[in-house]
Amino acid sequence: MIGWIYLGASMAGLLLTLNAYRPLRAELLSVFSFFSGWLTSELPIQTILWQAAATAGFGWAGALSTTPGQAGLGLSLASWVGLANLARQAQQAGAVTDAALDEGLGEGWHSVRDRRVSSAGARTADWAQLLFAFWLRDHRVERIRNVDYWGDGIHRHRLNIYRPREPPEQPAPVLLYLHGSGWMVGDKREQGLPMMLFLASQGWVCVTANYRLSPKATWPDHIVDAKRATAWVRRHIAEYGGDPSFVAVSGGSAGGQLASLVALTPGDPDFQPGFESEDAHVDACVSFYGVYDMTNRDGLRGRGFLWFLERVVMKARYGDRPELFRAASPMDRIGPSTPPFMAVHGTNDSLVPVAEARRFVQNLRAASAEPVVYAELPGAQHAFEVFRSLRTAHVVGAVADFLAFVRGRRVTTQETPRAML
Repeated sequence: MIGWIYLGASMAGLLLTLNAYRPLRAELLSVFSFFSGWLTSELPIQTILWQAAATAGFGWAGALSTTPGQAGLGLSLASWVGLANLARQAQQAGAVTDAALDEGLGEGWHSVRDRRVSSAGARTADWAQLLFAFWLRDHRVERIRNVDYWGDGIHRHRLNIYRPREPPEQPAPVLLYLHGSGWMVGDKREQGLPMMLFLASQGWVCVTANYRLSPKATWPDHIVDAKRATAWVRRHIAEYGGDPSFVAVSGGSAGGQLASLVALTPGDPDFQPGFESEDAHVDACVSFYGVYDMTNRDGLRGRGFLWFLERVVMKARYGDRPELFRAASPMDRIGPSTPPFMAVHGTNDSLVPVAEARRFVQNLRAASAEPVVYAELPGAQHAFEVFRSLRTAHVVGAVADFLAFVRGRRVTTQETPRAML
């Protein structure tokens, strides 16, 4: 019996590895495919280790002396070869992101970047951190929790601030991060932490904000809160050591949609009711696996996506109010005022089609005079960077380089007139 149990476990492990390579795209299975492929593709080394430990336990119990057990060992070995290749693929994210930066920023971009931020620390694999991927702490970073950015005492209107424990000599550039999870769940404590901890360790001030969630909240409550948090940062971040003259925004999935809208709709009164005159513009945007089209105009998703938006988020039918869905789509808000933009997406994303990101970036590059960087990561699933991994390390380093370039270009532009006097 023990041999058959091991054979079943080995078959399950091999199926998880295969799903990491070829995730199921059918809408009804996409969430299951995401969760299983997400952890397997981002934690292949850890998966090999725990499967090897389980194999040793089964061997001690006598499973490997049976024919089913020996068949299971063969399946496990095949799975481990596949997992090792996934680790190699994740390591290649460094070359992919470097090429994306070269293409999007142009020749000589390294000479423009702000030298105070070094991406080398992010790209160098710390094996202790990678093995304990969910231990998201950094002794160099201080966290300030639950600052009320609206002034109304509502729990969803609070933000956390991550800043260097040793204050920098000059005001620090700022990153605002908006979490994802389908406009329904999620919290400021859960996402974007590897990136924010690294940037804060390099002298940035990072802010992560909650916002109202559906089904209790109805669109545009979510983006109104995101804009309000941005306006708060502009007004108050100097009190925490930040430089209000340079604020970038970032987010993943639904947070990528919100971050993109914050970047693409400066001064839109529909998204700033009651605080229309406040400054809520941003100087750069980094979107991870964002939702860019709320209309499904290209048919890239099944019917369930619009059904969900109509009944849970928008509380309106697309056929009755198409303008509401278009106004919420970053794809429809692209214009000449677009700030420098970086989009990151995985080819194996089973929740947000990579083709949507490709079209969004294509439209951005056609309309904007600012740099647009697009990194498409082979083998990456949705939400790949919410914990530490080989792929996350390279992507965080690339984001640091992109933001250092935008920041450095701003400083160079400001200082040039003085140098000419």
